[in-house]
This record gives sequence, structure tokens and C-alpha cells, in this order.
Amino acid sequence: MCSYMPMWFTFTEPHSHIVHNRKQQIIFNMPTFLFDKIIFGPVKSRRLGVSLGINLLPTNIKVCSFDCIYCECGRNPKKYEEKAVLPSRMEVQQKLKEKLEEMVAENLLPDVITFAGNGEPTLHPEFAGIIDDTIELRNQLSPNARIAVLSNATMIHKKEVFQALLKVEDNIQKLDSAFEETIQLLDCPNKNFSLKKTVEQLTAFQGKVIIQTLFVKGSYKGETVDNTTEKEISAWIELLKIIKPSQVMIYTIARDTPIDTLEKVTAKDLNLIANQIENVGFKVQVSA
Repeated sequence: MCSYMPMWFTFTEPHSHIVHNRKQQIIFNMPTFLFDKIIFGPVKSRRLGVSLGINLLPTNIKVCSFDCIYCECGRNPKKYEEKAVLPSRMEVQQKLKEKLEEMVAENLLPDVITFAGNGEPTLHPEFAGIIDDTIELRNQLSPNARIAVLSNATMIHKKEVFQALLKVEDNIQKLDSAFEETIQLLDCPNKNFSLKKTVEQLTAFQGKVIIQTLFVKGSYKGETVDNTTEKEISAWIELLKIIKPSQVMIYTIARDTPIDTLEKVTAKDLNLIANQIENVGFKVQVSA
């Protein structure tokens, strides 16, 4: 995804940024995070517990259908110097099998096996088959573990992706705003994105979906960024009523972001938003 994945990252590489102030121009390295393995962890997730991660994207570069200004993986490359190489279905299966067998031997099994990584996992052309393989291995080696997918919902129009997501316990899909212009500013989706169609597709899960939303304030390209306003929250809650998710996860930035004009939303403000969600009947999880 590159759905924002707070507190999960263990692998870093520098990302160069230029910051302007009144006196001088400063060039510095803003840390961003890329997973350098197909299977990573286990790590402690703020939202999911002890998580064993699966990265279906390249281990050296981000590949995503969003270019979120808050993404800890950094921004998408403007141009790929070489063709992005994704791990094969067989390679993912073998690496996951090896890691789960190792964890069984150590008596340290994961609470959840999570598809995340260096971009949007559902972009992988063999995503549906990989989900089937993962379910089979989970059932054999760690039957109590849930399977989670962190996604930005850009590929759920594909039947095979949609059906695969229905098979996992935690189908977690991004919805950062009820306004197309806010999503364009905050998530920078590819040109084919349609909020209306995305909401229709999220609704088609018939409740077997968790909505995740990152709240943030600040500015970008001279425009105010704030999806915590009364207007934003009330419209977003109306979409929740349409989608009817099984749960809502809300959170804010936790580490450095590629855009340094963004601000973390306070725990108090997140809890106020959570109260509004609960008041209309949805379960909510807050990660401050």
C-alpha cells in the first residue's frame, strides 16, 4: 500500500529533500523506509499485534498506485531507471514457508501475517494465487494467525483481487477523505482514480472490510492539508454509513514524512473523531 504503516519499519535508506527557509537553502537526508526482504519481521504493529510481513514489491524501490505525501516509503520515483522486478509466486511461497517453519521451531508464532511493503500489494499480478498459498501455509503451520492486507483500494475493481480479499480475515482498505480534491492533494492517486467508484466497490464487500484512515494537518504546494475539519469528518462518516465496514482504524503520522510541512494529529483529536464514529455504530481502533 503504500498504505501508511506506522511503527513497522526496520529498514531505512536516505531520501534527499530540499528545504527552503528565509536565509538559506538546506539540503538534507530525510529518512524514508523500504523493506529489503520479501518476508520481514515479525514486528510489533500498533494495530495488528505481532505481525509477520510480506512485501510483494521490489526490495529496492517503491511501486504504488498512490503517491501519498505522508508515506514513510517516500515518494514514487518520477522515472524508473530499470524495470521493477517483483518476486514470483513460488518465491513468496518458499520464503514464507521457511520463515513460518523457523517461527514454529522457536515457538514464536505471529498474531497476523500482513501484506504491506514497498507500495501497493494488490498490484502484484499473482496476488490472488499468493493469497491462496498463504492461507494454505497458515493453516498448516500457524492456524491461529490472521491474514491481513493493507491496501489503498485502487485494485479492488479487479474480480480476482476482490475475491482474494474476501478470503482474508483483515481486509484493510484506505479511505482518507470523502472529497476527491482532498484525496488528490493527500494521496496523489494515479489518473484512473475515482472516489465514487471506489466507494461503490468498498460497499460491495458487504461489510467484510476494514476502513483505515490517516488524519493529518499541514500544507502542501501552498495549499492547506487538513482532513480533520468538521466538514471533512461529517462527509467521511456519511461514506462509512454507505460502506458499512466491520471496523474503522484511524491513526496519524508516526515518523518522518517525505513532505516536512505535515503535522501529527493529537491523540485528543483522534479520540474525538473516534467518538463520532462510535456514535453512529461502528467499532473503531485508534492509533495515536
